[in-house]
Amino acid sequence: MLDRLEQEQTPLFDAVKNYINAGIVPFHVPGHKQGRGLQEFKEFVGADVLAMDLTCMPDLDNIINPTGAIKKAQELAAKTFGADHAYFLVNGTTCGIQAMIMAVCQPGDKLILPRNAHKSAVGGLILSGANPIYLEPQVNKDFGFSVGITPEQVERALKEHPDASGVFVINPTYYGATPDLKAIVEIAHSRRVPVIVDEAHGAHFGFSPDLPPSAMEAGADLAASSTHKLAGSMTQSSILLLREGLIGPQRVKSVLNLTQTTSPSYVLLASLDVARKQMALNGKELVRRTIDLALWTREQIGAIKGISLLDERALGSGCAALDPTKVTVNVQGLGMSGYEMESILRQHFKLQVELADLYNVIFLITIADSEETVGYLVNCFKDVAKKRSSRKVVRYCPPLPPIPDLCVLPREAFYSQTTVVDLWDAEGEISAESIMAYPPGIPLVCPGERLTKEVIEYVAILRQENADLQGTEDPLVQKIKVLRHGLTLVEPVMDVG
Repeated sequence: MLDRLEQEQTPLFDAVKNYINAGIVPFHVPGHKQGRGLQEFKEFVGADVLAMDLTCMPDLDNIINPTGAIKKAQELAAKTFGADHAYFLVNGTTCGIQAMIMAVCQPGDKLILPRNAHKSAVGGLILSGANPIYLEPQVNKDFGFSVGITPEQVERALKEHPDASGVFVINPTYYGATPDLKAIVEIAHSRRVPVIVDEAHGAHFGFSPDLPPSAMEAGADLAASSTHKLAGSMTQSSILLLREGLIGPQRVKSVLNLTQTTSPSYVLLASLDVARKQMALNGKELVRRTIDLALWTREQIGAIKGISLLDERALGSGCAALDPTKVTVNVQGLGMSGYEMESILRQHFKLQVELADLYNVIFLITIADSEETVGYLVNCFKDVAKKRSSRKVVRYCPPLPPIPDLCVLPREAFYSQTTVVDLWDAEGEISAESIMAYPPGIPLVCPGERLTKEVIEYVAILRQENADLQGTEDPLVQKIKVLRHGLTLVEPVMDVG
């Protein structure tokens, strides 16, 4: 039970305000000195924001070794989110995911993880030198996306790889699908293997019994949570949560000291402090209202002819529960792709979706929404559907390509000698880069994997639909770096289904 009087405090935000109100004359970085050196920007964003852009000082604490205001703010956050320790991040959840992997894996250690992990996990594999044991997630064929991994897959992988150093889980996916995380944790912990969780889209979990359990509630060891996505803090601010036992706080802190900036934004840090206070004191009410708005939105959109809504029918293997605040709408029945729907909504209605893919668009309902905003969303969608209802064309969307063979560890591929070739001529080559559509940022091919015809053809389809392709040095993703011939390859790592 949270101590509400304690959670009323905002020690870090207070420290920042006290510094500003004291009228200190700054002869320290940043060089704009409270906005006086950046007048045009100051006039737009306001004097207070620029005044808050400070640097580490004794009264403001130091993120590398917090002993004062940051330490106290993190302790309050740990209590709010049900952890033993919390670490504020201003490098985004990407920093947290990479820190989690580095905390459990040394070079060559095996990490069991789902193939639909975010690209930041690939970066963690490269930084740590870990050996990925990919699990092929279950696929929802109606909506064309990877759902999640099952406890049975994890148990089988641990039997085949008893020397694995960790299990990486996504809770939830970009589409709101969650695995049976409690069962996965129990299986891994029975073998003394830690579970680390990408909870970028689950910061609001834990504040309602009508939502899936959070990573900390499920007993996971580490979770990287994008507080900025769904809990109110500013973009790029996140929290890394630790439950002590299999992973020590000293190890986590030493890894963060490698990856975390030494010049944190106090604007972002203060937003984390205030967002924590808001969730601690009012989170249950805010989340309850958000769920109600989401359920109404789902009911309204679900009644529109020609669309399909991701709902409880998706539950099953790989999907134990769905987050209702993520409204995933399949628009194939309107004769369009998700990318086309996204473009229409943006250009004609000034409405921006969270994600578009070949099949779907996703709308996020958050604690900031109201009856007015969700009403506008529903009316816009109805208007588009009405104008397309006479079209009976259903576009063919191919299934995701199979996971390519891993021939070289990601770290080795990243640092190997490479050459650049046309993507269309790269079949059979070993990639030194990733390719993904962003969002959601899930790689079709990772460094060290052999490029297949299916991957190349799928990239061509995504390009035809004007998807935002990323991952290669070539901004157009028409060329790709591959390993030079003659390099010695490691024995291929077997995928575990």
